[in-house]
Amino acid sequence: MSRDFLLPDLGEGLTEAEIVAWLVAPGDTIVIDQAVVEVESAKSIVELPSPYGGVVTSLFGEPGQVIHAGQVLLTVTEAGSAGTPDDVDVPVAAATAAAPSEGSGAVLVGYGTTESTRPPRKVAAGRFGTPRAADAPALPAPTASVPVARAERPAEVAASASTEIDSSSTVDPIRRSPVVSPIVRRLARENGFDASTLAGSGREGLVVRSDVEDHIRDLSAPAAAPAQPTTTTTPGAPSVSDLSADLRIPISGLRKVVSQRLTTSRREIPEATIWLDVDATALFAARDQLLTATGERFSVTALIARFVVAGLLRYPVLNSSVDTASQEILQHGAVNLGIAAQTSRGLMVPVIHGAHTMSTRQLRDALAALVAQSPDGTFAPSALTGGTFTLNNFGSLGVDGSAAIINHPEAAILGIGRMIERPWVVDHELAVRTVVELSMVFDHRVCDGGTAAGFLTYVAGCIENPVSLLADL
Repeated sequence: MSRDFLLPDLGEGLTEAEIVAWLVAPGDTIVIDQAVVEVESAKSIVELPSPYGGVVTSLFGEPGQVIHAGQVLLTVTEAGSAGTPDDVDVPVAAATAAAPSEGSGAVLVGYGTTESTRPPRKVAAGRFGTPRAADAPALPAPTASVPVARAERPAEVAASASTEIDSSSTVDPIRRSPVVSPIVRRLARENGFDASTLAGSGREGLVVRSDVEDHIRDLSAPAAAPAQPTTTTTPGAPSVSDLSADLRIPISGLRKVVSQRLTTSRREIPEATIWLDVDATALFAARDQLLTATGERFSVTALIARFVVAGLLRYPVLNSSVDTASQEILQHGAVNLGIAAQTSRGLMVPVIHGAHTMSTRQLRDALAALVAQSPDGTFAPSALTGGTFTLNNFGSLGVDGSAAIINHPEAAILGIGRMIERPWVVDHELAVRTVVELSMVFDHRVCDGGTAAGFLTYVAGCIENPVSLLADL
């Protein structure tokens, strides 16, 4: 009896995902809840466990391909089943099979643990570059697979024959070391090898990022040697040195969601931008005083986040969204502060939920936790939803200001520019002060300029005189 594993509903309205890597191959025997494929949605990279156990008959998709919820990922046949078809042109289906006797313990929605009722359809053998298990040729001996897999790297093969390299950093095609991090797996894949074929230096043989980076250095070392100018190229193909060749980059995954959200924001929201230069010298002095008094470090961004939350409590209409269906302004009771973050996956806005209930110390710790995850963009899906206002510190990118695009469906976003020393007039005299530019973009449907200006000047007043915040505590 055969069963189809369908791409489940990944939650938060996500209807598609990109296959990052297959963790199994046709002919493998798997158990219920074993991770079989790694996919990347607009929110995160996850490994999907199979709701069925048995022999993997076929895979439907290849790395880089976008699949939609409800689409078949793979077909599993019960071990020892006599009904496994041998025809490579017809994918395995179970339109009339009985209900499964075992169920998955996985909790993702839409796993399709009931039998598929889709009609059989013809699929050409090797459509996705992965032959059916019944027709797959026998794997060559490991010693024969190495030169075949690296036939396009003759310099590396020659170097490996003449140079002794530690066996812990070499690729073994039959090795299957544990790999947990999607970033580590992707880094290896982008450099032409499978991370699981390395001998990991982590606990219980876990392959960590340094193992992959060490192997990449081993691969690139021979490539650094002078190469002959003659290369074998396909007739009509552009040369590697042809820098004038166009490059098509698909808008998919996170970039696709960001594109759609920003386009919707520009199309629906009549935004207006105001900005203000602020003397932040006293803010740095207050930060140093906190360090002296408590022995704890508070970042400038964390302190400004504290002022922003206080400002939203004073001007709550900015903590809103517009319900276009009912033509109502939905003013949110909770302040869920989004923090714009530049990650390796692109622009993301993780959210500090319930920021209005936090002390300055708690807000600082929550912000630090998000910053620690920002480089890899490994945020949980729940951390990327529910924001009501966004704070964007684009000063870290080296710019003074920006007319930012509001994070739809929110009503406003506050930008922090770089903080630099500038000439500033203090008590009618010229002085050198640390100055920052604040940029405020707001939805003009929600409020008028007076409200937005009141919020901006309030936050600016807290920056210029942090003690003034005590009046609102």
